Parts: sequence; C-alpha cells; structure tokens
Amino acid sequence: MDPSEVKAWRRTERERLIAQRMALSPAARRAAGERIAAPLRNIIAERPGILGIYWPFRAEFDPRPLVDALVGNGRAVALPVVIDRKGPLEYRAWAPGETLVAGVWDIPIPEKREIVIPLMVLAPLVGFDPACYRLGYGGGYFDRTLGALAPRPLAIGVGFAFQQIATIHPQPFDIPMDLIVTEAGVMRR
Repeated sequence: MDPSEVKAWRRTERERLIAQRMALSPAARRAAGERIAAPLRNIIAERPGILGIYWPFRAEFDPRPLVDALVGNGRAVALPVVIDRKGPLEYRAWAPGETLVAGVWDIPIPEKREIVIPLMVLAPLVGFDPACYRLGYGGGYFDRTLGALAPRPLAIGVGFAFQQIATIHPQPFDIPMDLIVTEAGVMRR
C-alpha cells in the first residue's frame, strides 16, 4: 500500500477497533482489566523509577486502580500532557487526589507543572500487531515522545486481546512497544 492507502486503512481500522472496544460491557472491561493488572504489576515491580501512566479515554484499560496501589507503595507516577500538537508529550508528576484540569480532548491533566522523565510508560492501544507496533489515535504523540525522551523509557502497550491485528502497516515514524500486555498475556518485542 502507498502512504495514502495506509493512512485511509488505519483510519478505518481505528474506527472499527474503537467501536468494538466501546461495545464491551463495563463488567467485561473490569474483568479483563483485572487480568491485565496482575502481570502489569509484576512488570512494573521489576524496574525502579517514575511510571508514565495515562487517564483512560473511550473505554481503554483503566490503570487508576493499579496506580492507587503503586502510589500507596511509594511509586511515583506522571500523566502525559499535550503541549504542542506536533511535538512530544510532556509528563507531569501526579498523585491521586492532586488537582487535575481539562487538557486536550478534555482528558484530565495535572494542574501543577512539575515536569519529569518517566523510565517506563504505559501507552493505551487502539490496535497492535505481533511485532509490538501500536496503532494509536493517529496523532503520533507516543511515537514522538519515545523518540525524544532520553533515556528512552520502557514502552508498555496496554489493551485488550481482540485489538491484535495482523499488521498496523508500520511506517518509518512508528516506534514499537517493548511489551504489550493484554488479558491474554504479555508479548515481548
């Protein structure tokens, strides 16, 4: 496929996968989320440092219960913030209970601008392939962020097993995840 065909295919595939994810019942998402959280907790425990998380959007895996436990055990976390629609994300330190304000797409972001560099980041998945390439919402934020952060953090894609597709048709700007965690298990690159 040429680049314009890939772009159109990705847009259609995103719409299909998001609709499928949003059609899951809350109970099914919670049950899958519990099966995702267990191996994710173990992976995170193996590495020290700040964990970049995300605020759930459009029926994504909800990391907040896991974050509550991690922060309770002393782990520092940070939320991503869009500063420039063509640039990388900025991670701001945050802990449950601290003030959040509406960011881009009304996704909550920390009000306090304490910029940190995470050593691991969780990236929500719209889709993913066996090579651990992530299909996101199409803005390129996570790819630009992974390319800009030094040292490069461990990138952990998080989603549901049904989101796996044969290929995302990776482009030169796509950066694969190091791990993908779903309710079916853990994939490593």
